[in-house]
Amino acid sequence: MPNSTITDVFFDLDHTLWDFDRNSALAFKRVFKKYKIELSLRDFLKEYEPINLIYWKKFREETVTKEQLRRGRLTDTFDIFKMKFPLDIIDALATSYIEELPVNNHLLLDTVEILEYLVTKYNLHIITNGFQEVQYLKLNNSGIKKYFSTVTTSEEVGLKKPHPVIFEIALKKACVSPQKSIMIGDSLEADIIGAKNAGMNTLFFNYRNENVAENFFAINELSEIKNFL
Repeated sequence: MPNSTITDVFFDLDHTLWDFDRNSALAFKRVFKKYKIELSLRDFLKEYEPINLIYWKKFREETVTKEQLRRGRLTDTFDIFKMKFPLDIIDALATSYIEELPVNNHLLLDTVEILEYLVTKYNLHIITNGFQEVQYLKLNNSGIKKYFSTVTTSEEVGLKKPHPVIFEIALKKACVSPQKSIMIGDSLEADIIGAKNAGMNTLFFNYRNENVAENFFAINELSEIKNFL
């Protein structure tokens, strides 16, 4: 990795800096209490989390809409427990969850420390597929928005990672070439392959301990970024 030429570092947000799993669990805890959902939260999340990842993949590939994602990930999970809810209740649960999601803003280990380290050396940016209405709340409420010069969302662009256009627009906003940039994220498909296809350097945050091909630079902890930058 030609780190001596890099001037700009682009991060994904969820599962990379912002502790999505922990914050999501806390949001669902409040939603279940509000709507009196009689189901073990732990059991629900065990089924929900992989279903959610599948729906996000479909959403990136534009085979489901935003509404279908929000509804489907809930109905498919409740179906496993043989729990049926009217569509208006599913929509209410989905809306309540989105409202609750940015209330807690736990960050992944070493997030602030690595941002403090990087911000003195590089220009920092965010590229995210998350819903725009909550991504800015997450950044503001967690106290890390101050580190980033630009934020680019898929809803703003109209295309989702790994489409090269979202990276190209983010690079244009940052006034930097792909060769002088690096993308750090937890999704091999959306963040790493997408950024590579846009000509950027990449560093895979192997959040889920996946098997990674040798031609990808990867880390298991955010603190390991210092070994590359």
